[in-house]
Amino acid sequence: MWIFFDPPDISIAINLRLHNEYMHIQSSSRMDTYVLSRLLVLVLCIYSLKTAVHGAGECGRNPPDREAIKLAPCAMAAQDKSAKVSATCCVRIRQMGKNPKCLCAVMLSSTARNSGAKPEISMTIPKRCNIADRPIGYKCGAYSLP
Repeated sequence: MWIFFDPPDISIAINLRLHNEYMHIQSSSRMDTYVLSRLLVLVLCIYSLKTAVHGAGECGRNPPDREAIKLAPCAMAAQDKSAKVSATCCVRIRQMGKNPKCLCAVMLSSTARNSGAKPEISMTIPKRCNIADRPIGYKCGAYSLP
């Protein structure tokens, strides 16, 4: 027995199949868009939490490496114990010394190390500036402020 298909019947079957696949793809595309939008919201939430936590660091909103740049006038004094400490350096140390955690983090930061500062010498700067209300004995890593 032979079954003959009329060409229009085949065309309708093919069109129906293509239409079903298109609807599946469209529905899948809507689902992908939904999932991607939720994923984007999640990433933004995680980023904002990271930023909020980062903002609560030793130096507040700025990381210690950024704060270390403010102590550029102290570069020579942080490398050589016999170098004269500039007045600008002492002003900046006095300001930063109001928050000993920040001062400590800055003195131990990679920016300070990369500039050639030696932590054991950096710790002496507040004393060399004759800052009376410095946090004497404050533990800063393996060092203490004299």
